Amino acid sequence: MSQRKTTLDRRTILKAGAGGALALAAPMSFIRGAWADDFCNMPKGSTVTFGFNIPLTGPYADEGNDELRAYQLAVKHLNGEGDGGMLKTMKPLALKGNGVLGKKVAFVSGDTQTKADAARASAKRMIEKDGAVMITGGSSSAEAVAVQSLCHDIGVIFMAGLTHSNDTTGKDKRAYGFRHFFNAYMSGVALGPVLAEAYGKDRAAYHLTADYTWGWTQEESIKDATEKQGWKTIKAVRTPLGAGDFSQYITPVLNSGADVLILNHYGKDMINSLTQAVQFGLREKMANGKKFEIVVPLFSELMAQGAGDNIKGIIGTANWDWKLEDEATRAFTKSFGAAYGTPPSQAAQTCYVQAILYADACERAGTFNPTQVIKALEGFEFDGLGNGKTLYRGADHQCFKDVLVVQGKDNPKDKYDLLNIKKIVAAKDVTYDPAIFGGELGSSEAKKC
Repeated sequence: MSQRKTTLDRRTILKAGAGGALALAAPMSFIRGAWADDFCNMPKGSTVTFGFNIPLTGPYADEGNDELRAYQLAVKHLNGEGDGGMLKTMKPLALKGNGVLGKKVAFVSGDTQTKADAARASAKRMIEKDGAVMITGGSSSAEAVAVQSLCHDIGVIFMAGLTHSNDTTGKDKRAYGFRHFFNAYMSGVALGPVLAEAYGKDRAAYHLTADYTWGWTQEESIKDATEKQGWKTIKAVRTPLGAGDFSQYITPVLNSGADVLILNHYGKDMINSLTQAVQFGLREKMANGKKFEIVVPLFSELMAQGAGDNIKGIIGTANWDWKLEDEATRAFTKSFGAAYGTPPSQAAQTCYVQAILYADACERAGTFNPTQVIKALEGFEFDGLGNGKTLYRGADHQCFKDVLVVQGKDNPKDKYDLLNIKKIVAAKDVTYDPAIFGGELGSSEAKKC
C-alpha cells in the first residue's frame, strides 16, 4: 500500500480553566535527556499525552471524524470541563474529573487514511516524537492489527477503536491491546436466528466481502451462523477496500441462483455497494420463488445516513445506538449533541469509552506503568457506559456485552432516526471460549522506548 505523511500533525492540550486555552508541550527530546524513563513515555510534568489515530480520509473517514469528535469530548470531561458525560454514570469509577493521576490530559492526532501502513506510521510518530503514553482509534481491523502489534513491541497500550475482525482479539491479540467493540463472531451468533425468522431457513446466499482481515472473518462467521439455520452459500467474492464502483461484482449476483445478497462491507464501501445493488433492482427481484433480500451484517446510523432510503428494511448488527434507553446513553448523547449538534455514532461511543476506560485504569492502578494498567483492565467489570454490564476479559482483552440487531426504519422521523433496535442479544449468548481463535497475548512487561 502507498504511504504518505499523515495530514494531521499537531499537539493539542485541553486544560480545565483559562477558557480551554491551548498550549504546547515540551518536546520528547528534552524529556528524554532530562530523566531516565521507567517505561516508554513515562509522563513528566503536569500533562499526560494520549494519541488519537483516526481515519480522516479514505472509505472509513465518516467514522474517523466522529471518533475524533468523541475523543476531544472525552479529554474535556477527563479534565473537568463540560457536563462530565458518562463520567457521571460509570460504575465503578476512580476518576476525579481533574485529569488522570493529577495530570491534565493532552492529545496528539493523526490521519490513518484507512490504511494499515499509514496507521502504523502515524502511531509510531505519536509515540516517538510526541510522547504518547497510549494510542487509541482506527476504523479498520487492518489498522487495528498493525497498530496493536507496533504498540505491543514498543510497550505502549493500544485501546482499539472500531475493529470487528475476530483476529484482533483472536490470533493477532497482544498483551498491550484492548478492544471494547464487538466482533464478527458475535454478529453471526446474534444475527443468524433473526435472519432465519425474518426470511426463512431455506435461503441461498451470495457474499460480497471486503478483502482484508475484517471481511474474511465476518464472511466466515456469517456463513457459519446462516448455514446452521439451513441456508446455503452460493458463492463468496472478495472486493478491494475503497473500490467505489461495485457494479462488476453485483452483476453476476443476478443470475447466480442466490436469493440473498450479504454485503460484508463497511463505511463508504457499504453505502456504495448497497446503493448500487438497489439500483440494479435486487430489492424488487424474485428468486427461487422468494423475494430477494439484502443483508448488511455490520452497520451504523452514519452508514444509514449515507445510504438514505436504501437502508429501509435492511437487517444487521450494531455495537451501540444513541436511542438506547439507559442513563449513560442519554448522558453521552446529550453531551455530544450539545458539543456538535448531532447524535453520536457507534464509532463515537466506542472511542469515547476506550479513552475513559484507559484513564480510569491508570487511576485505579495508581500509575501510568503499562504493566500495572494492563492488570487493572484485565477482568474489569463495569457498567454505565452505554452497553450495560460489561466485562473486559483477561484471557484475550475482548469486551463482552449485549449485541444489538438493528433494522433500517421504513418511516424515520428524521435523518438521525434511521435504525430500529430489533433485538438485544444478551452478553452471555455471544460469549465464547477464547481458544477457538487461538493466538497468544505475550508478555505485558513494561519496556523503555
